[in-house]
Amino acid sequence: MSEEKKDFNYIVRVLNTDLDGNKPVSHALLKIHGVGFMLSNAICHSANIDKRKKTGYITENDVRRLEEVLRSPLQFGLPVWLLNRRHDVESGENKHLIGADLKFQTENDIKMLKKIRSYRGIRHTLGLPVRGQKTKSNFRDKRAKKASLGVQRKKVATSAPKVEAGAKKK
Repeated sequence: MSEEKKDFNYIVRVLNTDLDGNKPVSHALLKIHGVGFMLSNAICHSANIDKRKKTGYITENDVRRLEEVLRSPLQFGLPVWLLNRRHDVESGENKHLIGADLKFQTENDIKMLKKIRSYRGIRHTLGLPVRGQKTKSNFRDKRAKKASLGVQRKKVATSAPKVEAGAKKK
């Protein structure tokens, strides 16, 4: 038992992301930005790592294999539909972006939509929902704060001060 605890790492670093060593490998990979459930299972299968094995027990060689598969999934036989950047607008190639690269590319895509003044770009600029959702009851925080929902009551006018019953007018 002590030898097993010796080899156990509570935090495993994969592609600049800290993974929890107590979780299974397939669940821990979900912490990496750009890796979903299906992709994490496919990566574990391609790298020949048991997906139910705790992340803290994987070796340095396993970590290197995981990083290789994550960097170039097509070379390891993963299908194209698993990638998050198919038919890239600029280059036309299929690739998978992870981490800061994915965030940077998403920001650039939104800037391009705003620049070409497409419908989606205009919706992004105005802070409205982009994908066709209704706006009558939702997205109130994105819209102007003036437009409040519900019925407003009239303010009660303050009446003149009442005269006490004991005091008489002369």
